[in-house]
Amino acid sequence: MQMISKSIEVQMKRSSWIRKMFDKGAELKQQFGAENVFDFSLGNPDIPPPANTRDTLIELADQLCKPLGMGYCRSAGLPPFREALAEMLKKEQQIDVKAENVVVTCGAAGAITSFFRAVLEQGDEVICPAPYFVEYGAYCGHFGGVLKAVPSIAPDFRLDIPAIKAALTEKTRVMLINSPNNPTGCVYSQEELSELGDWINTVNQNRERPVYLVSDEPYRFLAYDGVEVPPVLPLTPFALVLGSFSKKLSIPGERVGYIVANPEMPNVQILINAVTLTNRTLGFVNAPVIGQRMALKMLDVGVDMSIYLSRRDAMATVLKDAGIKFSMPKGAFYFFAEAPGGDDIKFVTDLLNKNILAVPGTGFGYPGYFRLAFCVDIDVIKRAAPAFKDVSATYAEGL
Repeated sequence: MQMISKSIEVQMKRSSWIRKMFDKGAELKQQFGAENVFDFSLGNPDIPPPANTRDTLIELADQLCKPLGMGYCRSAGLPPFREALAEMLKKEQQIDVKAENVVVTCGAAGAITSFFRAVLEQGDEVICPAPYFVEYGAYCGHFGGVLKAVPSIAPDFRLDIPAIKAALTEKTRVMLINSPNNPTGCVYSQEELSELGDWINTVNQNRERPVYLVSDEPYRFLAYDGVEVPPVLPLTPFALVLGSFSKKLSIPGERVGYIVANPEMPNVQILINAVTLTNRTLGFVNAPVIGQRMALKMLDVGVDMSIYLSRRDAMATVLKDAGIKFSMPKGAFYFFAEAPGGDDIKFVTDLLNKNILAVPGTGFGYPGYFRLAFCVDIDVIKRAAPAFKDVSATYAEGL
């Protein structure tokens, strides 16, 4: 008896390695105690929201508890929030963004799925550098799209522009990038992005259905060592940027994100109206009103980035001492390190036997590596050091 669709059945069999490890972590914590489990599996920010969050919520209480205070709002978002977002993005993207170019969504995931629903036909291809965020394939696959991964160039995971160009076909509809990147922590350079934008412009000269350049940027705020994240919207009229406040304000459960289109895009309002429609008809209806009002009042604040910087440095020390090779992340809160022995699934399994939860690179379309999320207390990172050393040593000994 076929209870579910075949495509979802396939997705369930390939179920996210991140969630698998997260669930395994819950089991281990019950068995051995949370203090004896080192969970680096899930990018769930543990840093408290900014200091003024409590006062903001108290201030909003009277407003929200009035009739319709938490009722439906426009599917594109609260008008004052869209206006404020446009002003923020105008500075960030260095282009004259207007409120009508912005749609507020249920997180960055809601932005990308609403966009894919609006532009993809059956069999359309989405080119994406690998490694990539594990859900991208499902996001486009829900609407008949096919994720076409192009391996990035190790060890720093820069874009392989010639390979990306070679991946273009008549079915290509979207070029999807993610910077700062999950899982590698790399930040694409202005030179790389400019070359990508020029290529998109050349391609679109002869296309009836344009190829869109889409940049997924939930970690834009989180870059280290003075690294700047270049703006993407100015690269091509067919550029879009999506992001969220999940990490910046440490409120992932509130599901507040956005998508913004280059205002110079031909027929841009048709696309924005389509994304507004799909934002509603996919069942999101509108982003949570409480989260929108919170983000509106907190646009100029963020979590304490120095905490993540300290954790990054601590994790780097642990990996170096264990003899594990890696490229220092320039942004986000992940390490994507080489798996000793080359078999990432085996190495992650060996870590699991020491109560360390990591995610194999296979889950991100890039075998031979593994991901560690360092959005955990620095004490957890330091206490995991002996176990990392023990596991790594068995490979050094050839065992």
